[in-house]
Amino acid sequence: MELRRSKLLLAGIFTLFISFFSISVFAEEAPKEEKKLKAGDILMEHILDAHEFHFLTIGETEVSIPLPVILYAPGKGFSCFMSSKFEHGHASYQGYKILNEEYLEHLSEEGVDLKKAGLSAGKLVAVDANDQIDATAKFYDFSMTRNVTQMILSLILLVVIMTSVAKKYRVNGANKAPSGFQNAIEPVIIFVRDQVGKSTLGNKYEKYMPYLLTVFFFILINNIIGLIPGTANVTGNIAFTAVLGVISFVVITFSSNKHYWMHIINPPGVPGWVKIILVPVEILGIFTKPFALIIRLFANMVAGHMIITCLILLIFIFGSLNTAMGYGFSPVSIAFAVFIYFIEILVAFLQAFIFTMLTGTFIGQAFEGGHDDAHH
Repeated sequence: MELRRSKLLLAGIFTLFISFFSISVFAEEAPKEEKKLKAGDILMEHILDAHEFHFLTIGETEVSIPLPVILYAPGKGFSCFMSSKFEHGHASYQGYKILNEEYLEHLSEEGVDLKKAGLSAGKLVAVDANDQIDATAKFYDFSMTRNVTQMILSLILLVVIMTSVAKKYRVNGANKAPSGFQNAIEPVIIFVRDQVGKSTLGNKYEKYMPYLLTVFFFILINNIIGLIPGTANVTGNIAFTAVLGVISFVVITFSSNKHYWMHIINPPGVPGWVKIILVPVEILGIFTKPFALIIRLFANMVAGHMIITCLILLIFIFGSLNTAMGYGFSPVSIAFAVFIYFIEILVAFLQAFIFTMLTGTFIGQAFEGGHDDAHH
């Protein structure tokens, strides 16, 4: 009886395998008229900046929120309109156009080297009366892209949250226990104060807490909002992290003292011939600190979004090879994507903490005293 069941089970598995293989063969032999899936372009579309918040596409309908386009051209003046005027790259407006994949394919067929010309999907260009790219036209883009818009929204949200919490403290003082959202924010503030401020800055922590708390919550809010489908990955933009790194560099530099610079320019207790090598390394270290802040936050936030997008794209990649493979791999891909998504929530808090922690550490190194001042 058991042997018979085993034979039936093996026969069933073999039948499914043959059926699946046959479907694959027929699918490969069938003519494919559909366009090839460009995973790289879709991946970069979710990471790079844009002039709209794009959520999904249903057939020929694009579900998105257009953003203001603000351009200035010498001799032409300002042009202000909504990005919906471009009809997702299918139309030009007031002498400007957003490039889409179809237009880029048309240019590529005409022999235009897209990389050499610096043309990519989503780029805003000037066009002539014949709707051709005018490379000689100069203009300046002051548009409210989704990165800029989301940063402003995050800043507003940060101000609203902190002012509401501060208002409760001002009204109730220490006589009433925290309640509501105040009860959620207070432990985080205390955590940053104790684990970052006091541990890295010592008795001078109060002077730097406003900056450290602002950096922590601003990065955290942008990280969390960036996990919402359709929003921008602001902290995964190198320009955003570069500005934060430069601000931290300025704070670190102005917090330094004579002892800090003497250890860089003239390290004590080091032979002269070693200083020839050590001093340039120490000077380079001044700039590698903010550079580490910039790259760490940028790389970690981009990596998570890329992994989630790649896992979802695997469904369509397998589906383009064989429909059954696409449906079969869907549960696995979605399960891994959800798993990585929950990890990204943890990473959102972790990267905000690491950036703040390293900033506090570098500031503490800049104003720490000599060995003679240790006991004092």
